[in-house]
Amino acid sequence: MIIEIDRKSGFCFGVTNAIGQAEEELTKQGQLYCLGDIVHNDAEIDRLRDSGLVTISREQFFTLQNCRVLIRAHGEPPETYQHARKNNITLIDATCPVVIKLQQRVKTAYRQLRQEKGQLVIFGKMGHAETEGLNGQVGNRAIIVQNKEELDKIDFERPVELFSQTTMSVAALQEVAGIISIKASDPEKVKIHDTICRQVANRGPHLRVFAGRFDVVIFVSGKKSSNGAALFQICREANPNSHFVEGPAGLEAKWFDGATSTGICGATSTPMWLMEATAREIERLIRE
Repeated sequence: MIIEIDRKSGFCFGVTNAIGQAEEELTKQGQLYCLGDIVHNDAEIDRLRDSGLVTISREQFFTLQNCRVLIRAHGEPPETYQHARKNNITLIDATCPVVIKLQQRVKTAYRQLRQEKGQLVIFGKMGHAETEGLNGQVGNRAIIVQNKEELDKIDFERPVELFSQTTMSVAALQEVAGIISIKASDPEKVKIHDTICRQVANRGPHLRVFAGRFDVVIFVSGKKSSNGAALFQICREANPNSHFVEGPAGLEAKWFDGATSTGICGATSTPMWLMEATAREIERLIRE
């Protein structure tokens, strides 16, 4: 049996950076709060919890004083920083540089749009931490649309400027942008910004090719990862013999009957150590 791990799978730069900063702080301090799940993967969260990382909700954060808190890669709205300054909270800010740049662009665009009585639209998932952080830059006055069915929130008689959460689908953004341009009473007053992170977006085409090379594909991801769900669907389209597992415990020996090759891949929230553990478990199952 040939077993190959996709070395282009696993954490994106932003997640790698956040976890690296968390580990560095935990080595120094022994305990650290994290505002929200540092990554949508329970196995990685459990590993970091054992080292002293304590995940807290936004509600819990706003009751804290005199402590250290990690801001994860998704970013945060301004009120998070304001509360920290007022309550002697040291923030370890691991916001992804791509997200920081997008926050700045959104804020600048909104100031200009106010003069034109225009609308700032964010194509993103309602309640997602990154989208909440982007909306917070403009006092939560952006219009959030998750799909083309929600475009009726927009007044097409007024100027529109569209940005995207960095992890959305490129194809879906293009579809939404196209509809906005068609419906706008004055297309010249529509500005479209493709702000999707290509490190994430390029995973799809790569995995389509990767999955097609093997008899069996094992996709490793946390169930809470929307990125994982989307990438697994791509794998299954390329190779119907693809299976979703959260880790080694989810494997079934029958999947490998008659197979000569297995590919292992994962989401941008999947740690490489978990894919490696999955590979070792496949080897054990085959031996037995």
